[in-house]
Amino acid sequence: MSKKDLKTREDVFLLVSEFYKKVRKDDKLGPFFNETIIDWPAHLEHLTSFWESSLFLKTKFYGNPLEAHAKVDKAFNHSITELHFGIWLNLWFQTINELYEGDYAENAKRRARKMGTFMYMNIFSERNKKKDM
Repeated sequence: MSKKDLKTREDVFLLVSEFYKKVRKDDKLGPFFNETIIDWPAHLEHLTSFWESSLFLKTKFYGNPLEAHAKVDKAFNHSITELHFGIWLNLWFQTINELYEGDYAENAKRRARKMGTFMYMNIFSERNKKKDM
């Protein structure tokens, strides 16, 4: 049986929900998320809006993911490393591959790869800004 592609907000919500089930159980990533996120249903809706906006370009996302990640890095004594981003990306790819196939699914992988690199580079840039002050 072939899988379908990501097409709707409901598809994105399923992807985000299943992905974060894995993240929350992961030994390396879980603590960052489980100790930071208080309202998981609201967070999953927010992330669904982010990915829906990113993939389908139909909705407007309001938020600052870079600022949020920099705050988490600071709260955890600047302990986020490239390993964390690698695990995050692998779990994202794994979840997509389990659920979907097609152009939007592949685009979700490309966007996550670019986003992970962008976040990683900017978190370390933020650390250096603080040192320079």
